[in-house]
Amino acid sequence: MTYDVTLLILLAAALHAGWNALIKVNGDRVAVMAVVTLAGSILSLFALPFIDSPDPASWPLLALSILIHTGYHFFLPVAYDHGDLGQVYPVARGSAPILVTLGALIFAGEQVSQMALIGILCLAVGVMALTFDGGKVSKINPKAILFALLTGVCIASYTVVDGLGVRQAGSVLGFAVWLTIGNGLLTFLIALIWKRNEMLVVAKNNALTGIAGGAMQVGAYWIIVYALAFAPMGMVSGLREISVLFAALISTFLLKEGFGVWRFVSACLVTFGLIMSQNRN
Repeated sequence: MTYDVTLLILLAAALHAGWNALIKVNGDRVAVMAVVTLAGSILSLFALPFIDSPDPASWPLLALSILIHTGYHFFLPVAYDHGDLGQVYPVARGSAPILVTLGALIFAGEQVSQMALIGILCLAVGVMALTFDGGKVSKINPKAILFALLTGVCIASYTVVDGLGVRQAGSVLGFAVWLTIGNGLLTFLIALIWKRNEMLVVAKNNALTGIAGGAMQVGAYWIIVYALAFAPMGMVSGLREISVLFAALISTFLLKEGFGVWRFVSACLVTFGLIMSQNRN
């Protein structure tokens, strides 16, 4: 993985943690997610004149990815209804790299070195260690963990599907743009049936939040789709989970969800895992 791709993924990680914080703190979370993804779709429409359409060979994977992303858009806010950002986000993100590595091996034949595998495992353990920060293990809602794990399965699934799809698409940005248009509109339509009144409240009171969140969401995922086209899926997924450290900072200093020694344990594991996961020998 080149340094420029690494830096882009770190930027995507920061953007991802940012829009997740917006989902957590503003109004009905399903409604906020729907407004954010709709804003992302509208922003994506402006990019259409400047991109090439993805190759038809990639359309089945594009459609599958849209469905998986839509499931993710509902599992995540429901998880936040039952748990803190500092608990839900690490479980959802930390479970993904191992699943992605396995999926990439099975479906794409991607091999990783032993050192890189150790690094990915350290990243996963490090980010999930944040769940136990502040001695709050007994206070974790089982529903929060369940929906966070379902979110992690969605993350791993769409990462592998997107990695396969973008490599068939011919146009990296074409695949990414149509993906964010499709999943945003589908999420909006489902939420419109389920949360119509709540969405009207969010759109009225938090329009700027929706636009900002949509821009961060779209920017983060366009970067990741670009990285998946050129780098091993497991390495991209592992490095992206640095977003958990950004989320920990937001959880601690903005949401006031507590701070403890596990933050330092996690930081050490993630840093070590980051170094090792980039080892391809």
